[in-house]
Amino acid sequence: MSSSYFKIIGKNPLHGTIVPQGNKNEALPLLGALLLWEGDVILENLPEIADVQKLMDVLRHIGVEITSLDTKGSYLFQKKNPVKSDLPYELCSQLRGAVTLAGPILARTGRVFLPKPGGDKIGRRRMDTHLLALEALGAKIEVFPDGYMITADRLFGKDILLDEASVTATENAVMAAVFAEGTTTIRNAASEPHVQGLCRFLQAAGAKIEGIGTNHLTITGVTSLSSPSGGLRHRIGSDYLEVGSFISLAAVTGGEIHITDVNLEDIRMIRMVYSRLGIEVRPTETGILVPSDQKMEIIPDYHGATPKIDDAPWPGFPADMTSVALVTATQCKGTVLIHEKLFESRLFFVDNIIAMGAQIILCDPHRAIVIGANRLYGQRVASPDIRAGMAMIIAALCAEGQSEIHNIVQIDRGFESIDTRLRSLGAQIERIPS
Repeated sequence: MSSSYFKIIGKNPLHGTIVPQGNKNEALPLLGALLLWEGDVILENLPEIADVQKLMDVLRHIGVEITSLDTKGSYLFQKKNPVKSDLPYELCSQLRGAVTLAGPILARTGRVFLPKPGGDKIGRRRMDTHLLALEALGAKIEVFPDGYMITADRLFGKDILLDEASVTATENAVMAAVFAEGTTTIRNAASEPHVQGLCRFLQAAGAKIEGIGTNHLTITGVTSLSSPSGGLRHRIGSDYLEVGSFISLAAVTGGEIHITDVNLEDIRMIRMVYSRLGIEVRPTETGILVPSDQKMEIIPDYHGATPKIDDAPWPGFPADMTSVALVTATQCKGTVLIHEKLFESRLFFVDNIIAMGAQIILCDPHRAIVIGANRLYGQRVASPDIRAGMAMIIAALCAEGQSEIHNIVQIDRGFESIDTRLRSLGAQIERIPS
């Protein structure tokens, strides 16, 4: 594990053009979905990040041949040998995304041992919704201290009501239901852009899925999937969460950034929330422009009430943007309540931002009041998870003086060469080996 850290000198406005990476949260389930049939698959715009590389190592372990193609982020996946049912514990225990292998391997082989997944330490991350959905389709679940044995001689379509709109549980249920006999209905399904991308990928291979983009999916089971001649080719959409982070970086540093390859539908709620912080985003022919003349003033609710930024299932504000929104609010004049409903440890990183000079009242594990605008000062901090790591980078780049961000292995899990890409915008950020 890398022990490098970022050394950052702040107060430099960022300027230039940047292209967001491929959507990590679409890439990971697609790497599972391609196990559902034997044909070749070409994935384009895969982000070159640690989580994707680790999941590709898992695929190699269970029998998939992977070839890097000439175009950056493009890979050929070939399944010349039978897919193995047992997943490597060491790799999966470091990676939350490995959970999306359960549905496709179960559907393909009738058996999978899923090690307890790893990932961000942001609070309890339930497996129950996944297991209950697979159980509803006919799977038998055995619970062991180190994981779950999931078996099914046959899967049968059912009317499933998910007990929460979990993204990865929806993806697992969809992938298992593709081969289930009859029709499966998934209610309270997640509908984020990456869930939509997975469903369209499966459709291209012959899956019958209706209701894409809604919380009510209908899957009619098929007996097989296949790739067209020459292989199934799919381009992963741009990472709208990274787009939101770049908007924040431009605003808090007083810079001007043009972000290309942006799907405006994916960032509608992000733009709406930023507008309430006094941050304007202008669409262009090739993406969006974050201009330098931002108001950076929080708009109160009617009658002067304190406004609230809270996360919600799609199309609500993404939970993974909460940390970035909190740091952004420290640079805006006014008061706002941040309410993170999903994970009870997500906001614990704010102690680091308070140490940098922010006025933040942590009300409880889920709520924080931000009183801005604050002058931040460089500090030595450590990233507890991917999204807090990006929030810390944003704080350091608008702070006076020098900051150090440690445990950047967490940031590398989710953001591709972030230091190199930010330097192209004028950021003073350096990766220091230690």
